[in-house]
Amino acid sequence: MHHFQVYTRSTVLQHTKLRRHETKLGERISVLNGATNISDQLKESSAVYVVFGIAEDIGVKANFGIGGAKSGWHDFAQAFLNTQVNDWINPNAILFLGCFNFDDLDVVIASNAETSDEKIDAYRHAVTLIDNEVETLVQLIIELGKIPIAIGGGHNNAYPLLKGTAKGLLKNGSIKTKFINAINLDAHTDYRIAEGRHSGNGFRYAKEEGYLNRYAIVGLHENYIGANILKELEQDNTIDFISYEDIFLHEKKNFIQAVSHATGFTESSYAGIELDLDAIENTLSSAMSPAGVSLLHARQYVSFAATDCKVAYLHICEGASQLADGKSQFGIGKMITYLVTDFIKAHAAMI
Repeated sequence: MHHFQVYTRSTVLQHTKLRRHETKLGERISVLNGATNISDQLKESSAVYVVFGIAEDIGVKANFGIGGAKSGWHDFAQAFLNTQVNDWINPNAILFLGCFNFDDLDVVIASNAETSDEKIDAYRHAVTLIDNEVETLVQLIIELGKIPIAIGGGHNNAYPLLKGTAKGLLKNGSIKTKFINAINLDAHTDYRIAEGRHSGNGFRYAKEEGYLNRYAIVGLHENYIGANILKELEQDNTIDFISYEDIFLHEKKNFIQAVSHATGFTESSYAGIELDLDAIENTLSSAMSPAGVSLLHARQYVSFAATDCKVAYLHICEGASQLADGKSQFGIGKMITYLVTDFIKAHAAMI
């Protein structure tokens, strides 16, 4: 994992604002001693949840999107590590592992690709390199019986998360087949054709390669589903979806009923819990939308799924504090922190 930076206690404390008479997560959370013997250190750790970042937006740009998704992790780290330690959260259950940084791939592409077509091809090739490194780390965490919490980057990373998780669960004997399920709160399917890797087809690649079995999508925006993909979804009995409009306009199900249906649909095996922040109204991302679920809905989603799924991992992606076009938004890190702590609190209560 050439592009992974391990966060030691010193690194974590650089992001933690110390204050008398208070204890922050950054002071108590588990960390590794360094980048050597990562596997052995993880194995020795009693932590259940392994938090790491994927600071990249190459997958988004490979999907003709606006760069910026790599900024979400850094704001999250600052907010998360300054969360108060109290009776509601156990810092000993959480290991703050570190972050992938793929900036060097961006530099190579910018220096060598001249036309827009060349850049798209180069970005899509670079995503395959990202896939391999993320998959390797996720498989290791899963093999050791821990739960990955992956933050940042594009939704392209759903593919290596699903693949690495399936391989890890198969290797440690938790499953007998190589596939798992997924539940996704998202405005989009991310099920575009396999035309080269990007943020819009992670679930397609996982499905076609046999790592994803049942896939449930909550909150799809009807305006952004291609007719060909909609037809596929309707004909595939291993895929279930409900649109944003059917929940909030036509009220065929309320939000929690829709989430409950999705968790029930995926209960046959371990399920990855996916949350694309472009599903949340007015949240900065490449596909930012004025229509979407509220942050409260998103918090209900991760909390409910954490207790009603056979949880494999949590993946929160696409959010940005700064986009390449100059747009910025304050509070992305705190938003993600609420979602992560909600998930950990809900899941930990079930153990």
